[in-house]
Amino acid sequence: MQKLLITIDKISTFIGQSFSWLIVAITFFISWEVFSRYALDHPHPWAFDVMIMMYGTLFMMAGAYTLAKNAHVRGDVLYGFFPPRLQAGLDLTLYLLFFIPGVVAFVWAGYTYASESWAMNEHSNITADGPPIYPFKTIIPIAGAFILVQGMVEIIRCVICLKQGEWPSRAEDVQEVDVDKLKDMVHVKDEDIAKLDAYVIKQEGSHK
Repeated sequence: MQKLLITIDKISTFIGQSFSWLIVAITFFISWEVFSRYALDHPHPWAFDVMIMMYGTLFMMAGAYTLAKNAHVRGDVLYGFFPPRLQAGLDLTLYLLFFIPGVVAFVWAGYTYASESWAMNEHSNITADGPPIYPFKTIIPIAGAFILVQGMVEIIRCVICLKQGEWPSRAEDVQEVDVDKLKDMVHVKDEDIAKLDAYVIKQEGSHK
């Protein structure tokens, strides 16, 4: 079971990291459009639509990745002090009451939304002769499906935690720097840092 959970984590991570390259594409695209508009006096009326669709695609396709890393916003001020079983119980309740119904509705509505867009060959009406937006709307149910699958993984993790009393491991990825772990890695103690601070302050005082 753990191997299956980690595999789905890795799939969500791969998808999120792959679509993260849209950040680079958006940056170059906006830079080129600014140059084209002000230096070449040749703006593209469809550029704004494309920027919105690129950013929206990035935002939606990062949902499963963020969930896999347990990085969605929550009230960590209180949640972090709870024991693992209480955390798992709260998470499981919220997943069943809100997450599953909400995401299922999101996927269903997104599918209907996208199919209607394809049927009418929908184009953007924000600007004249706007680009087609049915490919962008197709991302909605696809992203929702990935989030739903990752959500099922998180529900299984909650059940495992309720049984074992501790959270199962997740797939490793780039994380924010943990200062305590970093100090352990380089064998630095708080007393050493305090001594160095005192020495630096003393040296600065002697130069005044």
